[in-house]
Amino acid sequence: MANLRRALLFTIPRIINSSKTASVATSTLQSHNLYRLIYRSKQRGYLELDLVLGKWVEEHIQSMDENGIKSLVHVLDLENPDLWKWLTGQEQPPDAISTNPVFSAVREKVMNNLNNHSSPETRAVPGKPWVRGWDDIKKGRDAPIAGNQ
Repeated sequence: MANLRRALLFTIPRIINSSKTASVATSTLQSHNLYRLIYRSKQRGYLELDLVLGKWVEEHIQSMDENGIKSLVHVLDLENPDLWKWLTGQEQPPDAISTNPVFSAVREKVMNNLNNHSSPETRAVPGKPWVRGWDDIKKGRDAPIAGNQ
């Protein structure tokens, strides 16, 4: 028991304070934080954002500097519905958001994918809600106003 106590009091702090171990501990901490950011980007609870944001973060997080990480955290702190509307061009983002380099890069990727893989008539006009439903063509008396309400 005395040997364990001595190891805990003297040996372990000396090991932690050594420069080699400190750099490994710092590297492990940074790695842990990067995994935490990847997790936050993939597990938002909003499937579209989980897929788009998670994939983008996974591809770019290793090359980000400290300012890029701060910008990413700022984007991850945004509310899901607002972020989705801003990324897809349904609404204009506030100036503070649109100048964020991470937001701009993700938005560019989303808009490129939309332009390349979907026809414009399937998307809402900017400023209008993006609600489409299975019965949009039906315009009878009992038809929904928008979407499949």
